Amino acid sequence: MSNPSNGAAPTHPLAPYDALLLVSFGGPEGPDEVIDFLEIVTKGSGVPRERLEHVGEHYFRFGGRSPINDQNRALIAALHSELADRGADMPIYWGNRNWHPFITQALEEIVTAGHHRVLMLTTSAYPSYSGCRSYREDVQEALDELDAPLVIDRIGNYGLDDGFVTANAQALQAALGELPGAHVLFVTHSIPTAMDEASGPVGESGAYVRRHLDVAGRVATVAGGASGHELVFCSRSGRPETPWLEPDVNDRLAELHEKGIDRVVIAPIGFVSDHMEVIYDLDTEARQTCDELGMTMVRAATVGTMQPFVAALIDRAMSRADQARVQPGCPLQTPEGCGGHGCCANSRAPLTPALD
Repeated sequence: MSNPSNGAAPTHPLAPYDALLLVSFGGPEGPDEVIDFLEIVTKGSGVPRERLEHVGEHYFRFGGRSPINDQNRALIAALHSELADRGADMPIYWGNRNWHPFITQALEEIVTAGHHRVLMLTTSAYPSYSGCRSYREDVQEALDELDAPLVIDRIGNYGLDDGFVTANAQALQAALGELPGAHVLFVTHSIPTAMDEASGPVGESGAYVRRHLDVAGRVATVAGGASGHELVFCSRSGRPETPWLEPDVNDRLAELHEKGIDRVVIAPIGFVSDHMEVIYDLDTEARQTCDELGMTMVRAATVGTMQPFVAALIDRAMSRADQARVQPGCPLQTPEGCGGHGCCANSRAPLTPALD
């Protein structure tokens, strides 16, 4: 690979990177893996096994298999196709935070294959501790354990990227085609309010909610055809006395019904694919709520492997490569991207090392 500092053009559009790494949450592939998976997810939180078994019923209802792993395989195939179309194909590795293949396994494969500088993409689009910094902490921990000459950079949060917005707008248009003029509930994962307050670049507050509101507004404008829209939340967990973001999607459905609104589109803009929070919390619980209230509901698709979304990820990767050729390390990116090293602080353990 040519060194751009000597005036030569790079030999690959993603130089200096020689591989991509997709990092995701992970999920069980069968019933015998469900409880072990949930124990990893809740490690250190003191959640009793009885509670894990209750949550596990969400997975057992669907054969004990999370859809997220197959969706990640499909996304990797779509990324390969997009890269090939641009003459930029390269190896893509995959590591999960909470289940096989783990991040450590992916990094071992990367080092064994002889790669030295890798660009990381995540399946989380927005800034928060749980959706951004926790990923960076886990990758840094895996790097430290590996103790190999490997550099990993990342593309940052991409929720506001045009391709992500466009793909969500296309999904919403299709849903509104089935239910014209419906009220739209944009849905994302609830988090503790304190985590929202700590989300985003240093010196800012509430980037998690603010970015979702920005995306919701842009998607609604591009899609058109809704009678109104708002942001709601799903998948609340944790201690009852801890404040989390509200309103819950089911509570809001009941309130809308009381106001005479009986036609809704649920658009899960907080998720990039149909994993458990979508197929259980929305397709199962929220639909049951609508059925009980006599409301008509259509659920918009997640962006999954939609071409505008996949193209946006590769656009972001190429932009990050351009930055890397000029400046080593993690430059402070645009407000739409990430806030650099101090972004999305870990309030419980602020000294925990995290990837820049």
